[in-house]
Amino acid sequence: MPAAFDDLWIGQVASIGAGVVSQSDLEQFCATYAPSWNTQDGLPDALIFALWSKLEQEAAAGWPQTKRLAVDALRWSRNPPPGELLRGRLTIMGKDAVGDTKGVVIAQHDLLDEAGRLVFSCLTRSVFQRNPPPAG
Repeated sequence: MPAAFDDLWIGQVASIGAGVVSQSDLEQFCATYAPSWNTQDGLPDALIFALWSKLEQEAAAGWPQTKRLAVDALRWSRNPPPGELLRGRLTIMGKDAVGDTKGVVIAQHDLLDEAGRLVFSCLTRSVFQRNPPPAG
């Protein structure tokens, strides 16, 4: 999806990658950051957020996104077991040009499990570069 602000459209959907958290990763995370979490209950919310953050950061590395303004409306729907493939997607919900050089993009991000069920979602607001105006 690397595209300038002007090339994006409302309703556009893009993959932000996929990842798997192993049993070992789960145990290491919980030992350090969630010692009271029962690993039999699946991935804790904080680990799900960390996975989304990693996928989104890797995907956005090639985008003309210059700043993240906000991450809002965080929602966890389920705690999948370790070893399950989680897929990330982004949907453009709105955009607003801010002058000739940049624009704000509002996007919904979802993490889905192997069955396509929602695991996590949030809204982001980010600044994207605009296409340069035509020379004239």
